[in-house]
Amino acid sequence: MFITKLISRTVGMGLAAVILLAVQPLRAETSSESERLQKLERAVEQLQKRNAELEKEVSSLKKQATSSAAAAVPAEGPTKSKVTSDGKTYVEKNVAAPEKPPVYVLPRGPEIKLTLGGFIQVNFEDGDVSAFEGRFGLTALKDRFRLRRARINLTGEFAENFDFKIEGDFENSDGISSNRTDFSGTDIFINWHAIPEANIKVGQWKAPFGLEQTTPDTSLFTIERSLPTGALTPERQIGIQLWGKPFTNLWPEQKDLLTYYAGIFNGNGRNTTINDNNNFMAVGRLELMPFKGKLFGQDSSLKLGGDVLNSRDDKGTNISQTLNLLVNADGSLSPYVLPGADERTAWSADAWLTIGPFDLIGEYLAEDVDGRTVAGKAPGFANFDPSGWYVQGSYFILPKKLQAVVKWEELDPDQVANDNIRSITGGLNYYIHGDSIKLMVNYVHTWSDFREAHPQFGDDQFDEVIARVQVMF
Repeated sequence: MFITKLISRTVGMGLAAVILLAVQPLRAETSSESERLQKLERAVEQLQKRNAELEKEVSSLKKQATSSAAAAVPAEGPTKSKVTSDGKTYVEKNVAAPEKPPVYVLPRGPEIKLTLGGFIQVNFEDGDVSAFEGRFGLTALKDRFRLRRARINLTGEFAENFDFKIEGDFENSDGISSNRTDFSGTDIFINWHAIPEANIKVGQWKAPFGLEQTTPDTSLFTIERSLPTGALTPERQIGIQLWGKPFTNLWPEQKDLLTYYAGIFNGNGRNTTINDNNNFMAVGRLELMPFKGKLFGQDSSLKLGGDVLNSRDDKGTNISQTLNLLVNADGSLSPYVLPGADERTAWSADAWLTIGPFDLIGEYLAEDVDGRTVAGKAPGFANFDPSGWYVQGSYFILPKKLQAVVKWEELDPDQVANDNIRSITGGLNYYIHGDSIKLMVNYVHTWSDFREAHPQFGDDQFDEVIARVQVMF
């Protein structure tokens, strides 16, 4: 731009000089025709000389501009090395590299929000592996590295008040299909949330029963859930649910005061396309938060919960899908697959107190498993009433970084005398970046009342160390 203006100004000055000389009045009394011609020639010569000087300046400025642009290439964009040859020598120089277009994904549907995420949990387990779950003696496991969970999920939301989630897990259990693992669905549901007081949810997710069971896997304070939770809760089911917060619009300041859940499900587990019978499992949960505010100058809250469940199951249904409930001959536990039809009624109560860096959680669960006769066939097992409880305390030694946790738990399968299993867990959690990057280590000591009463089966106390690294994305 500067060079163009300079050339225009110079040419304009030259033309003005020529016109001025051409129209200057001729004074016959002082000049002759010859003198006027000589003056005009001298003026043209001076103008040509000045133009030549300006052309040199313009040429020099163009070279400087070209050199500056070449030097600025690395700062303006990516470069790459280019080697050229004139037949005798090789010259290497940086040249601008072509930019690749960014990679992006567009939603196919009209959703206004689409989020891709997931998490990975890897365990190291040493000692009496999973003994706190009743895995000893006949069901003992060996030391191992374990890909505990490896999930990927997609969540989205539509302007029409629908949201959804689809999630799958690359690691389901200790091994299926000839000790091989496969990818299968965990949470797959659609939720209509136009009315906060009455959401409608359909698909597959955790049936709303039990505080610890419904707490996300990535937010637990201990590496594994307690044995009572695993043995007595229904885990993921396929069904429909009505849920909401009744005070959202009526009392906005206390919208979290009460939350309810009520659903009906097939009752025979996740990823199963058929129901075991024409009956459904009914599950309900109420959560009450009577206090949320400051206590001793710390952010504090108290949450209370209660659950109820009823299900009529046919022969062959696994009623302990997460952990074990059936008592083996040596006091160890296995999944309880019904030898005959039954009717189950379960209930639980829980409380969670938070005072700044301190959390205290407790839960009690109980279930009645009663056999029923179908088409004249007896159930083939005696009625039993399993129950269990746990109490867990945790405290941040370093605020939001280092957390200590202790948990005491007990399960009474109620199938034979002295079949209780008790455990105490001590652990440390280090939050590198909140729950997104977290390191955990637990020590678990377990007692078996059955094996203590029957020493011929061997050890009645067991020890295990579990370590975990968790990454969310």
